[in-house]
Amino acid sequence: MEYFVEKHSIVRQIWGKGDTILFIFAGASAEFALNKAVDWLYYTSRLPKDPLARLFSTVSYAREIVFSEKDAAFRAIDRINAAHASVETSRGAKIPHWAYRDVLFMLIDYSIRSFEILERKLTLAEKREVFNVFYKLGRHMGLKGLPKTFEGFEEMRNIHLKQDLYYGDYTRDLFKQYRNHLGFVRYRLLLETQNLICPKKVSTYLGFRRISLLKPALFFYKFSRNIKLDWLLKELILPSAYKKEVRSLDTLPV
Repeated sequence: MEYFVEKHSIVRQIWGKGDTILFIFAGASAEFALNKAVDWLYYTSRLPKDPLARLFSTVSYAREIVFSEKDAAFRAIDRINAAHASVETSRGAKIPHWAYRDVLFMLIDYSIRSFEILERKLTLAEKREVFNVFYKLGRHMGLKGLPKTFEGFEEMRNIHLKQDLYYGDYTRDLFKQYRNHLGFVRYRLLLETQNLICPKKVSTYLGFRRISLLKPALFFYKFSRNIKLDWLLKELILPSAYKKEVRSLDTLPV
């Protein structure tokens, strides 16, 4: 059986652990809010209405693609395209191709950053492997203008960070919704995580300090994984209503 992502791929290691997934989406949630196309995420009201539900819905799709056999993964991608097409029809406009590309770039970049923060530095070959998986995803989605190499991705990513970010009313409101849904303590933890993982340009737009207060705590978190207590910390991080979803992040899809 041919899988969309090979069984021994570093991508499966990254997307097979709850903590790396949470870090990926902590970073993406910050950058989403700054994207010049963030109004599309507001059109259906699903994101501001319940950011956490949207998070786990997106995680579910991503993991289905990463861990499925090839044809099933392509069907999942087709469902994503169909959902986007439905929103475009409803709004009477097209989501910009660069907006799709920017989201794909976030998945590549934050996959690498989260693993390197929580596990170890990736080799260049492993980084290229991460890029190749998401490049294949982007090609099947029909995205235009994608770089063909990891090095090309790095160049385009830097251009995106300079050109496609903007702190506006949607940014302000989306962070307000994060705070409302997470509560003060969890919201502050989210901000520190974003400060730790986000590129410098994103951190500058959001007014983060130069060093995250979470960095010293990483040693203790990594130790908690060794003694199998990290599940407790994860449940403390997210509201109790999402306990099932949190635990499922460490369960590989069948």
